[in-house]
Amino acid sequence: MKGKVYIVGAGPGDISLLTVKGLKCLQKAQVVVYDFHLNAQVLNYINHDAEFIYAGKRGGQHDMTQDMINRTLVEKAREGKIVCRLKGGDPFVFGRGGEEAEVLSGEGIEFEIVPGVSSAVAAPAYAGIPLTHRLYSSSLAIVPGYEDVSKKESSIDWPKLATGVGTIVFLMAVKNIALVCRRLIENGRNPDTPVAVVRWGTRADQATLVGNLENIPDMVRENHIRPPAVMVVGDVVNLREKLRWYEKKPLFGRRILVTRGHSGGFEPLEELGAEIIEFHTVRIVPPADSSALDKAIDRADSYDWLIFTSVNGVKFFFRRFFERDRDVRDLKGVRICAVGTKTASEIKTYGIKTDMVPEKFNAEGLVEAFMKDAAARRAGGGKGLKGVHMLLPRAESAREVFPEKVRELGGEIDVVTAYRAVKPETHGKRLKRFLKEGRISIATFTSAATFNNFMEIMADDALDLLKDVTIAVIGPVTARAVEKAGLTPRIMPDEATVDAMVREIISHTTGRHR
Repeated sequence: MKGKVYIVGAGPGDISLLTVKGLKCLQKAQVVVYDFHLNAQVLNYINHDAEFIYAGKRGGQHDMTQDMINRTLVEKAREGKIVCRLKGGDPFVFGRGGEEAEVLSGEGIEFEIVPGVSSAVAAPAYAGIPLTHRLYSSSLAIVPGYEDVSKKESSIDWPKLATGVGTIVFLMAVKNIALVCRRLIENGRNPDTPVAVVRWGTRADQATLVGNLENIPDMVRENHIRPPAVMVVGDVVNLREKLRWYEKKPLFGRRILVTRGHSGGFEPLEELGAEIIEFHTVRIVPPADSSALDKAIDRADSYDWLIFTSVNGVKFFFRRFFERDRDVRDLKGVRICAVGTKTASEIKTYGIKTDMVPEKFNAEGLVEAFMKDAAARRAGGGKGLKGVHMLLPRAESAREVFPEKVRELGGEIDVVTAYRAVKPETHGKRLKRFLKEGRISIATFTSAATFNNFMEIMADDALDLLKDVTIAVIGPVTARAVEKAGLTPRIMPDEATVDAMVREIISHTTGRHR
């Protein structure tokens, strides 16, 4: 087998800035060698059978030396593996991607470079600073700021840089910022030249300081600004007051933890400036024993109603339905009920029309809708639900309120397990660090399972980690699980849906409804 290495730029932090090609490379990678300075959320897009190798590279402290990284890339490619070398920003902008490519070329290993959005342009853009502007600057230089500028033979031509370039961007300059500013002033740059320092650009932690060459070193020290940060020198910094857009978003600075299997439905929070942190505490899988589901599928045409209460219920039912060589035409005459518009939309993808979507997305609302329908059709002579036969494929260990009520009213209902939620194998080390540092604003739980699994994964630290975090739950069942653990949910929508929970989060954090 012939291996290949993709050297991929993961962008500056905002996960949506990862390129389409970079995402494709991640999804087919068998080995991923990744650095510290990237948004680890991108790893959620990787095939979970991939081998992950952490290279470190944080503040000069490396888990692997560059030679070790080079050897690893070569060895894994020679094993016939598809390797993704994942780097923050752009691999060819002070990312040592050129050095890694040279090694691969010398070893005769096929490789591709996938450019990424560099923090040199992204951090200023998110701070509202254009690097070039017709009225302010027509030239740009990007310079490493970590070089010891006090040494006699610098690789930087300071006299030309100081006066010959309109906008200068320094990467990794925080530790040397006083020396950098002094060198620029000594070589002719006006001490009043505007300067901005942007820390964690494009992330929820983004912090921007604006000063000039003379006072910015003191401002950085007084505000305890540490790497990673981008320094912008030039008159374009004056445009920030007009153009700062990201920091004005109503949810800017908030990180929201999502514990369900995917973040679909949480997009409005991102649009308002929040950063979504996915930490999956449940994994949706088929039932351990599908015999009951198979039996129901084999006589699907005998039911009056097929009821779906979730998108997962739809997906796993039809996956098994087609595995048993059935055809959607076998459901002719069976009426379809969907709890929620998202569930109805999923049913539609199979070319099937939904006959009923109850107004209330709970057991009581379902019963009310079926009673009304039965009365209109005079089912069973108008006596409750007598004569009505239903199939409910759903999650394992779900609530029995609705099935029990159907039976009380004389109806027949077969409840079968279509899928189950299991706890994934994960340690949560990075999330623990974020919670301890107070970098999570809101934790969302969409089921009792997502909360209980979270508590198990976090182990003895769980209660302490959540004590200062606002907890949002999807409904009363999840709320009871949270309260049983000794915590208090602060956000709960009237409807048990993700859309309603998102609206409630927006209302809670901004004081307005969306």
